[in-house]
Amino acid sequence: MRILDVFIDNLTREEIRTRVGMFLDEPRFHQIATINPEFLLEAEKNRDFRVVLEQCNLRVADGFGITLAFLLKGERLRYRFPGADLTEEVLKLADKKQLGIYLAIRKDGLSSFEEIKRALLEKYPTVKIDGADIDPYQVSGIRYQVSSVVLCNFGAPMQELFLAQLKADSSPSRIAMGVGGSFDYLTGKIKRAPVWLRVLGLEWFWRLIQQPKRWKRIWNAVVVFPFRVIFATIGK
Repeated sequence: MRILDVFIDNLTREEIRTRVGMFLDEPRFHQIATINPEFLLEAEKNRDFRVVLEQCNLRVADGFGITLAFLLKGERLRYRFPGADLTEEVLKLADKKQLGIYLAIRKDGLSSFEEIKRALLEKYPTVKIDGADIDPYQVSGIRYQVSSVVLCNFGAPMQELFLAQLKADSSPSRIAMGVGGSFDYLTGKIKRAPVWLRVLGLEWFWRLIQQPKRWKRIWNAVVVFPFRVIFATIGK
């Protein structure tokens, strides 16, 4: 299904997990994007970002607004897979397959590489973790240890553009995925919304309470995005 001219894969939870497992078994580069309303609004004005999303091997719906957008287009979204949950699935599968993970961590983010590494090793004590704190505005010439999985938390669109460059540089990694603020849940810097709020699609309200500075991003996702989808649908 195309939402604001970006294709999103409409798959079940098990189909998504199966694809991730296949990507980890296949010795070539695969990029995964967890697409939320902010992604689609950014892609409308950022051609490079839109091209990268189109070229991803798996585009998973993330955010309740995507569910509503599918309904407005006359189709039911089979499963909404929040980025934090998909990150956990990738980590579990990589740990099970004993694959190395590289963490490209935003230098000025809430959680540092060492904090994230410690949190991950508490859950996955045998996983091989490498990485660094990186300035997302100065990524040229970065050397990273070859790992099967690369996870980046620069935030969109920088993380997707950074990971796409790894593909252009013929990276031998098997999965590359932007994780946004998912690691901040693992380190405890941000508390995740209760399950019942997530089910109701109100995780945005929980984030607003914890991080009021995000109000503009939340406004775009909750108010601007639905109207853009409605107008785009009527226009066709």
